[in-house]
Amino acid sequence: MTDGWLPDLTQSTGTKYQAIADALDAAIVRGDLRRGDRLPPQREVAAKLGVDLTTVTKAYDAARLRGLIEARGRAGSFVAATHEPIVPPPLVDTGMNMPPEISGGLLSRAINETSAALLAGSEMAWLQYAPAGGAEQDRAAGAALLTRRGLPSGEEQVIVTAGGQNALHAILTSTLGAGDVVACGRFIYPGFKALAERLGLTLLPLEAIDAATLEAACRVHPVRALYVVPTNDNPTASTVSEAERAAIAGVVRHHALQVIEDDAYGLLASDPIPPIAAFAPEHCWYVASLSKIVTPALRVAFVRTPSVGSAIRLATDVHETAIMAPPLNAAMVSRWIGDGMFERLVSAMRGEIAWRQALAESLLGDLAGARSAEGYHLWLPLPGHLRADDLAAAMRPHGLSVVGAGSFAVGDNDTGAVRVSLGGLLDRERLARALRVLHGHLSQPIGKATPLV
Repeated sequence: MTDGWLPDLTQSTGTKYQAIADALDAAIVRGDLRRGDRLPPQREVAAKLGVDLTTVTKAYDAARLRGLIEARGRAGSFVAATHEPIVPPPLVDTGMNMPPEISGGLLSRAINETSAALLAGSEMAWLQYAPAGGAEQDRAAGAALLTRRGLPSGEEQVIVTAGGQNALHAILTSTLGAGDVVACGRFIYPGFKALAERLGLTLLPLEAIDAATLEAACRVHPVRALYVVPTNDNPTASTVSEAERAAIAGVVRHHALQVIEDDAYGLLASDPIPPIAAFAPEHCWYVASLSKIVTPALRVAFVRTPSVGSAIRLATDVHETAIMAPPLNAAMVSRWIGDGMFERLVSAMRGEIAWRQALAESLLGDLAGARSAEGYHLWLPLPGHLRADDLAAAMRPHGLSVVGAGSFAVGDNDTGAVRVSLGGLLDRERLARALRVLHGHLSQPIGKATPLV
């Protein structure tokens, strides 16, 4: 046991966490640390070095990825028996709006510890097919989460799906048919656009998501449903007010519409607005997913259906496509909802988002466009000298995800704007550099085009 080992940072010129990881590597090479040796607890190292605990946690994580050490749960961290680095998958910009990494390794520790605890308890329970619509305990956890969100729910009306896209596909196939008209915003989530095209639905773009505009559309068109991202809309970053949500619910009831309420970012709000479903629950399909608020690696979403009968029907449609949400993922999320880890993760994500939004405001100023204080994307109108595709190409080498308005436009609503994601693959340092480059492109004089070869 080498609980007394402590890295020497006096000769380091780089970041502290990398210096600690490098010191670990050097100590193993010199033989000061041997295979199987136990390392001192992270809190102890942090206290003795006078650094934040998150710095030491990040250092241990970096050393683990190099294959230098291994974590054994409550027993602590040990020098690895074989030094084979864990090679992470390559970082690729998928164009998706992904949440940022939570600093300090909280998410990776939560996944590691919870999955180990679940498998140690009853391995086979989480490695089998789940009942259609989700296991009873997972539906109950989803109902508890939605009830806390301001939407009273019973487990018999909640279905567990393999992420938000799976939920949207199942909802559309169980409620609408080819040619049905779905009202929506002028710019919407591309995944919904793709589903509507595949199923032959007609999308009707509204100039605004409000009761008056929806009412006017229903008088002229045979609208069957409304699709809306009510909080921090993707891509426009707009949020529908509580009063407007109640008014929309009145129009929905009057015209007997279905509402697909894709509240992908709603759980990030520290002071959430009641969903439209809270005002017209018998007309609404409310979707709360984990991919935009914790990590896209957890393919879990909860759907609160309009009735028990519609829940039974939706469970069948989910089973016919994705079969089920990954049982281990669903059990992990349920455990977190029950023991408070879910709120800890979301709270940590809010803190990271707040830091990134403050950075964007300081570096972009008036050019930051529309944004939500508790969201991680910007909706930027472009100056006349820039084309969306050119800006996206120029920012790609810097790792900043920039997507033109055309990817979100319904009909002929394309305009000179882009969605900029502040999360995803970029750490804080790289994000700051990328935003400075973005500011440079946005603030060029008219007529100075981005050079392309």
